[in-house]
Parts: sequence; C-alpha cells; structure tokens
Amino acid sequence: MSGRTLCRSVADPRTTSRCELEFIARCTAARKFQLAIRSVSFGSCYIYSPRAQGSAAEDSRLLCARLKSGDPEWLPRYAGQVFQQVSRQRQFPGLFAKDVVLVPVPGSAPSTGVPWPAERLAIALTGVGLAGAVLVCLRRRSAVRKSATAFSGERPTVQEHYDSFVAIDGSPHRPCRILLVDDVVTKGRTLLAAAARLHEAFPNADVRAFALVRTMGFVPRLDHLLEPCEGVIRWAGGDARREP
Repeated sequence: MSGRTLCRSVADPRTTSRCELEFIARCTAARKFQLAIRSVSFGSCYIYSPRAQGSAAEDSRLLCARLKSGDPEWLPRYAGQVFQQVSRQRQFPGLFAKDVVLVPVPGSAPSTGVPWPAERLAIALTGVGLAGAVLVCLRRRSAVRKSATAFSGERPTVQEHYDSFVAIDGSPHRPCRILLVDDVVTKGRTLLAAAARLHEAFPNADVRAFALVRTMGFVPRLDHLLEPCEGVIRWAGGDARREP
C-alpha cells in the first residue's frame, strides 16, 4: 500500500455530496452579495433558549409558543411589560415614541390575509401607547424556509430574505421614524434584510428594529426570562452578526 495520502477537492462534483455542493454555492453567493446598509440597531425584551434547562428556560419556550400562536390573552401582557420597561425602567430610548411607525416583519411565507405573529405584536405594542401607528408595507413575494425548523446550515441567508421581501410604499405620509417589529431574533438575518428593503423604500427614514425575544443559543441553563437589551446587527463577512 502506498504511503501517499489521498485528497479530494471540495469543489469537485465527482467526489462531493449534494449537501456539500449546496453549502459551497450558498457561501459563494453570500460573498458576492452586498447590502446597501451595514447595520441596524435593535432592542429585545425577553430571552429564549430551545434546549437550556431550568424553569426559566421552560417558560421561555412557552412564551415563544404563545407568541407564535398570537395568544390574545398573553400578547397584551407582553406588550404591557415592554411598556413598563420603557416608562419605568427607561429602557429602549429612541425606539418607541408617538411619532414612530411600527412595520411588522412578515412570516416565512406570503401572507394569506390573516395577521401574522409580528403584526399582532405590533398592534399590541401600539395598543399600549408605544407607537403612533402600524404600517403593513413589507411583504414576502416568495417563501423561505422556516428558521425554527431548519438545520443551522440550511437556514435562509440574508440574501434569500432580501430577495424574498418587497417594500410597498402605500402610506400617504412618508414616515420619518420606522421600527421593524419581529417576534424572535436569532442571528438577525431577517431583520437586517428587512431593514435594507425599507431603507430603499424610505431612504430618509430612521430605521431600527425590535424583537420581543432574542435567542440565546446553546446555553446550558436560563435563570431568568426578562432581560432587556439594546444592540446592533451588523453585515460582516457575508452574514449577519448580532451583538449581543
């Protein structure tokens, strides 16, 4: 037997699996794709972990389930907690105000006419006085894979979200301050792509983002559920990077 080591090229379709080829193609496309914006500021109120231990982790999963289902009893409570953080704890300065317009981020598929979770959340936040209006001007023209049910390497890229979105300027008055609203933020790809689309439609508007819950990833344990924070989602290395 020869002492040589047999090597293969990861770009050779004869020796590379279909999944590997798809991953290579996605990475190559991501390097070529560029956004008109480099970052978007965001805030979030609660934390969530899909696999952590502890009662707080279980509560976080229950919170997400209620949020995704648009629970009519709990959504106003969560919006009320955000209001308390803004009014009493002085959290999220610059995000919420009477002259701010909330734009809900669409779900993974084109709308069927039924309000999706982010739209219901935006309505609840407006209902407690945190913003002036809800503007449903961001739509999906095509579906993307659901991040919650996809493996890490198969989740939609920033470009896939961007290509899927369309911003429709149907407002009689162009908003000066826009706050994107989503239910959960993980890496921030959806919010960054949505902010880029809104920047194109409303180039003079201040566009920021808010997600009720931010994912903490593979932490072993959660000891609390409420953890307000402000941060930034950056376009770096061909992908979104959330801090924190």
